[in-house]
Amino acid sequence: MTDTTRIDRLAPTIEALLDQGAKVIVMSHFGRPHGKSDPAFSLRPLIAPLSRAIGGRSVVFAENCIGEEAKRVVSALQPGQVALLENLRFHKEEEANSPEFARALAELGDIYIDDAFSAAHRAHASIDALARLLPNAAGKLMQAELTALTAALETPRRPVLALIGGAKVSTKLNLLRFLIGKVDMLAVGGVMANTFLFSEGRQIGRSLCERDMAESARQTLSLAHQQNCRVVLPEDVVVAKAIEPGVASRTVAIEMVPGDMMILDLGPRTVARIGALLEEAHTLIGNGPLGAFETPPFDRGTVAVAEKAGKLTRTGKLLSVAGGGDTVAALDAAGVVDQLSYVSTAGGAFLELLEG
Repeated sequence: MTDTTRIDRLAPTIEALLDQGAKVIVMSHFGRPHGKSDPAFSLRPLIAPLSRAIGGRSVVFAENCIGEEAKRVVSALQPGQVALLENLRFHKEEEANSPEFARALAELGDIYIDDAFSAAHRAHASIDALARLLPNAAGKLMQAELTALTAALETPRRPVLALIGGAKVSTKLNLLRFLIGKVDMLAVGGVMANTFLFSEGRQIGRSLCERDMAESARQTLSLAHQQNCRVVLPEDVVVAKAIEPGVASRTVAIEMVPGDMMILDLGPRTVARIGALLEEAHTLIGNGPLGAFETPPFDRGTVAVAEKAGKLTRTGKLLSVAGGGDTVAALDAAGVVDQLSYVSTAGGAFLELLEG
């Protein structure tokens, strides 16, 4: 257990319930054990970090999430105590959204609280079927996620800048088209930007690119023009022959990408232009890294833009909301996770909400 972020963020909900004298049963999933019990995916290692997160209170563990073992552990709880159930996905009925499995979970408690925004888009038994069986509410983390995203999407201070990176246009086409109708400016980086550049007839050398998405990329740019959404693509880029630490690299204008090289990061001119957009914006929505940030020096563009967003957020000039995919890892590498207004640990759920 190296990253306890999600556990720490659940603590306020659990503590609020404990302070009211509730008996709290914590359910969760981990990994993909394919409906079978597997010690490698046990939630037992979470006992200590969960206990620490809730101020050192004891946490009892149930070896199963349903049945006699779960009932025994839960029935022994005193008000103000916590039980952690074993991995829900040890039962194939969880991902099948089985009503019977949900009923077995419902037998353990009186009220259902969902504080897993990161899984809220999944039709699983512990998320969907169970919520139909008990009085229910959203937890404090769910509330914080939705409040932050509503502020950025539904009632933002304008102008709004969307900063979108990552690998594939194909997986983010709905996201891009939805955002174009919501934001004033859209800056694109990462491998996605290569596809847009290719769609405009630019030479991108050996860069990763979804060539079959060129027409969709052109339609997206046309839609942005119709909606008066300003789109910024890279003007200069960092290129190299391979994604390797220490490989020789250089910065070139976008018109000068060598045929035997790959675009791996934004150049300083593009970083400065995005910095100017951040200065102009009052609201930022961020998703995805802007270059091959895992391999220095191709992290410089992502880090520089993240640091600028963090600085403007700290001074109160910018409301910044970011999340999804590799976003948290990229912001963590830049050391600015705690500087933005809200960083969502939810991947797919964050994207699906951004897609409308």
